[in-house]
Parts: sequence; structure tokens; C-alpha cells
Amino acid sequence: MIGHVFAQRYQLEEFIGKGGMALVFRAKDMRTEHDVAVKILRPEFSGDQEFIQRFRREALAASKMSHHNIVNLLDVGEEDGYHYLVLEYMHGRTLKAVIAEKGKLPESVVSQIAIRILSALQHAHSNGIIHRDIKPANILVNAEGHIKVADFGIARVAGSNTLSKNDSVMGSAHYFSPEQARGDDVSFASDVYSVGVVMYEMLTGKVPFDGDTPVAIALQHISSLPQPLRTVNEQVSPAMERVVLAALNKDPNNRYHSAADMARAIRAALNHPDIPDTGLGYTQTTDMRTQTNTATNTNTNAGVRTNAAAARRKKKKRMGNIAIVLLLTVLILGGLAWGTVRIVSDIVNATTAPFLLGETEKEAIRIGRESGLIVEVVRQSDDKVPAGHVILQSREYQYEMKRGDVIVITVSTGPKEQGVPQLTGYSLEEARIEAEKYGFNLLVTQYADSEKPLNTVIEQTPAKGEMLAYGEIVQVVISGSVTVPPFVGLTRSQAITLADQTGLISLQFVEYPTADEMQYERIADQQPKSGERVMYNEKITLLVYVPKPANTAAPAATQQPQEGQAQ
Repeated sequence: MIGHVFAQRYQLEEFIGKGGMALVFRAKDMRTEHDVAVKILRPEFSGDQEFIQRFRREALAASKMSHHNIVNLLDVGEEDGYHYLVLEYMHGRTLKAVIAEKGKLPESVVSQIAIRILSALQHAHSNGIIHRDIKPANILVNAEGHIKVADFGIARVAGSNTLSKNDSVMGSAHYFSPEQARGDDVSFASDVYSVGVVMYEMLTGKVPFDGDTPVAIALQHISSLPQPLRTVNEQVSPAMERVVLAALNKDPNNRYHSAADMARAIRAALNHPDIPDTGLGYTQTTDMRTQTNTATNTNTNAGVRTNAAAARRKKKKRMGNIAIVLLLTVLILGGLAWGTVRIVSDIVNATTAPFLLGETEKEAIRIGRESGLIVEVVRQSDDKVPAGHVILQSREYQYEMKRGDVIVITVSTGPKEQGVPQLTGYSLEEARIEAEKYGFNLLVTQYADSEKPLNTVIEQTPAKGEMLAYGEIVQVVISGSVTVPPFVGLTRSQAITLADQTGLISLQFVEYPTADEMQYERIADQQPKSGERVMYNEKITLLVYVPKPANTAAPAATQQPQEGQAQ
């Protein structure tokens, strides 16, 4: 394609790289004579309308950003069947190339690079955009040291699916957050995690997690801890290590709340490289000096009182003997306690990883729990293994573990495109579980009047057997009607409980005064009547007896409510 001109303006001059989604060329803007980068969606995706629409939406989102640490979008278009983006061109190289050449980078340099990446991300996050593919290959460094974050726009499309067929990762598994690895929805905290991975690599020259396959790496993000930073590079300050570990927290809620917060933490670590002292050491030193000076003065003043001094020495000796006995007692008890802990840890809490390969998801979870393990599930399409069966486990058979440890299983969702299962007749929760086995998402489009029990699937689109791609949506119509139960005679609290059990969500109480204390707070009448079919959200009116106010005549003489009076 060298020499091809887009929009009668951008002439391709040099092929400079490719990714999972795009081909990248250096081009000349013939109007300004400036170099630009032209990123072209790979031809194999050009016929996929959904991909094209996502590409356009993400390009539009990228166009809303303008930041000195972002490779800014200049133009977007479609020509001759090619969908392309025109971006700012950087004369330099990637951070990945810098790390490959230099290995470990100085902490001061790492901090400055990370702060600039975070500045770009804070701008993106403020515009509602999650990068989802932060990695050194997407960080550009020019000869003057300027830092630019690249691949906004297309990276968001690439991150929409965690794994693709043939185990190839959409994005990069080395820099995934745990929630990306699980295929969960991601937030701004996912980008913070990826920056933590990049910082770890800059400080050590290697990524925190590595493996033979993308799936193996993704599983480590979910359940493993990285090698401590300072054991790989002892030059890293304790404060900076804490910053990186906070960013790499498995729980997104326990990471920095924003990119700006992480940048502030990095600056603080630069200013105070040692972990802040609690002040106890200084206080203890001061107290010891005071005590020493006092003792010295006392001994000087009492130097001539030899008998008193001898008495104090005897007392001190006795106290010393008592202290030795107490110390030995403490050591013995401590040894017993330590031994107890070891027994609990090594025997009572010890377990081994069961063999889960080939089991159904439900059976694998049961077996794992019987072994005292917490089972987490990730999903991956596989052309050879039926949906719902385990194809990988994070710990090999009989691997020594502790009760309460996490074992991650990868469950097949079947081929990339497959027939939709039957969901009609299932409860909503059962249908959701069944759809997830095949990698499909469930969307409730309507609650309808039906004789079926509440929350039963009565229609589905596509129908059973129709082919659908992994990750697509199955729309369902749910039964929304219930039979009104008998409320008359129940107390108000019993009526509320019964309504909740039935699925009714809208109760209205109308109070009816009575002098009969036996009827206080009991339901006198209801509308609609018991046995009628109504929608789950229809208002149910209940007439409830309450104490008659003093000196007030009862309504309608003293008659009890008649049938239908609650209307």
C-alpha cells in the first residue's frame, strides 16, 4: 500500500507496525508537509458492521481528547473499503524498546514517565474513556523525552473481548487487570492496574507475570502475587514499592481511586523514599535518654550510702531471677503457640488441588469446595470442548494448597459461533446461567402477562438452534404476572412478607379505625381479590384495622367493612 493516498491528502510512505486490529503507516500530509500516522483497520474486520460501528464510535470518543501526553487523533475516514484513523506522528520509539535496551530504569526516570502516563489517563477518564490496553508498546518516547500514550480508540474495541480463538489475546495478557482476565466489565481502576504493571517492568526489566500461554498469564493476574519488587531490584525505595503494590491490588476498589491519586502518591514516594516512621522510635530514644540521666544523678547523690546500694543490688538480682523465669515461661508458651499455628497451617488447613479437567462447571465447583478451595471461573471459547466443561485449571493436580486458597478454572463456552440453547421455560436465573455456558449475554426486553410462574422465560430471540457469535446477546421476554394471594386476616407485617414472597412489589395500606383490639393491624379487605392474576408491579390495596381515636365516631356507624370496601 506504499504510495496509496487517502482523502487526496495522506500519502502512505512507510510501513511501521501492526497490531491485533490494525496496520500502521507513516504518511505525509500533502497539505502541511507534516508526517502523520495512518492506522488502518485490518481487512478481515472491514466486513463486520458491528466492528465498524464500534471503530467509529471509539474514533469519535478519541477525537474529543486533546492532551500533550496523548497521541491525538487528527482525522478519521473510510475509502476504498478501508477504515482508517489519522494520528499525530511521533519521531521516537516505544517504551518497550527502551526497556529492552536499558533493562531496569532509574526510579526517578520511572516516576516521571509514570506521572505523564497517568496525566494522559486522567484526561481520558474525565472524558469517560477507558484505555484498556496500557502497555510499554503503546507508550511512545521521542528524542526530547516527551511521553505520549497511543492507541486510544481502537484499544477500547480490542478490549471488548478478553480472549479470542486460538488463545490469542485481544490486547495484551501481560498487562491485563484481573477483571479483564475474568472477562468482567472494567472501570478506570483497570488502567491504574496496567500502569502498575508497566512501572514494575520499568523498575525490574521484566513483567510481574509470565507464562507459556496468554491464558496462563491471565490466571496469574487473578490469583497470584508478583515477586516482591525489592528482591528483584534492591535500589527501589520502600515507598515506591508500596505505590506499585497498591496499583496491583487484585480488588479494583482497593487501588488508587483515580489516575491523579496515583500520580500524587508517586510524587510523595519521590519526596519521602523511606516508609514514614510512626514516631515511636524517636519517642523511645528520648525516654531512654531521660531515664539514663535521672539514674546517673541518683547514683551520684547516693554514692556514699553503700548499705542502701548493696540492698538495691540484692533486690535487683532477685528481680533479675524472676525476669529470667518469666522470660523462659513466655518462650515456652510462645513455642507451644507457634507449634499450634504450624499444626493448623500445615495439617488442619492443608489441602491439594483436585483434578477438575473435563468436569462440568457445576461439578468442578462442588469438588473444589469439598477440598476447601474457593473456585473462580473464567470462560474461553474452544472448538473442541463442549460448552460448560473445564479446559484449564490454575493449579496442577495434587498441588499443595491451603484451605481458603483460590483455584481458577477455565470453562469452555464451545465454538466461537454456535447454536443458541433453549431458554424458554427456564427461570430467569437458570436461563442466565445456561446462556453464560455458551458465552452469550442475556437481556430482558419485556415483562409480559402469562400463566407461567413469575420470572419464567416465555420468549427468546434468537430462537433455539440459531447460530450466534460468542459474547452476543439473547433477548428474552419474562413472565411478569402473579396470582394474588389471600391477605385478609393477616397482620400488616405478615402481608408485607407474603407480598415479597409472591413477587408483588407495590402495596398500599388504607387504615380503617375500629374499637376491637383483637383486630388491630389485621387486614380487613383487599383489592384485587385473592386468586386474580395481576402484573407483579400492579398496586395492591389493603384495608388494615387501626385503633379508633378517642372521642371519634366509627365511620359508617359501627359496621365492619363489607366485601369490596377497599376499592
